[in-house]
Amino acid sequence: MTDDGEPAPAPPGRGARTADEELLCACGPELAAEDPARVERIAAELAAAFSAMRDVTRAASIFGSARAPRTGPDYALARRVAAALGKEGFSIITGGGPGLMEAANLGARDAGAPSIGLNIELPHEQAPNPYLDLSLRFRYFFARKLVFVRYAAAFVVLPGGFGTLDELFEALTLIQTGKISNFPVVLVGTDHWAGLLDWLRTRLLDQSRVGTDDLALLHLTDDPAEVCDIVTSGHAAQLAALKAGR
Repeated sequence: MTDDGEPAPAPPGRGARTADEELLCACGPELAAEDPARVERIAAELAAAFSAMRDVTRAASIFGSARAPRTGPDYALARRVAAALGKEGFSIITGGGPGLMEAANLGARDAGAPSIGLNIELPHEQAPNPYLDLSLRFRYFFARKLVFVRYAAAFVVLPGGFGTLDELFEALTLIQTGKISNFPVVLVGTDHWAGLLDWLRTRLLDQSRVGTDDLALLHLTDDPAEVCDIVTSGHAAQLAALKAGR
């Protein structure tokens, strides 16, 4: 599966039931007795993550497909983007798995920047990639998603599938509704994202389902240096807003 929860090809058969599946399927009075313990496990998972990440103050979360081959152009681009951000002093946070997650963590290593992976329990186990300085394991997707946002100054989104789109649109919703601010969302890969942006303009913007300000939240580029400029500017704006008490 991807850094972002996007399923990679799995072997025949099914793995063990995950904690997320138990949580999402746990309805009805016969299961209510388990809820207090379940809530305690969720709280413990968040507390452990917050403790492990307490020194992370300047970071970017990078998303993309777990299926990207190491020899492909997207892998090379993800590595360059992460290395460029690392040289600007940003820690790199990914889902900790293969594909473009691995490429970004490798790019962090290239730059001597902290390389962080937020792995997730899946029916078919996903091993952490070998380029992590800090590897956290989550049972609950929503707890992992919270950490992706809380400790990042920006989202950098490379080509990917459903999981990548999930993280992308969740971030846009948080920004649009004012839950987070001065939080850049950078789409890397103009060929990959062009069709989606066209659809957003012709189906959502033209039909007044979003506004021009909403689409302006998305930055599109293929240039690692431009990614750095956007992320650095956003982080400076975040710090200024915090200093001003906003």
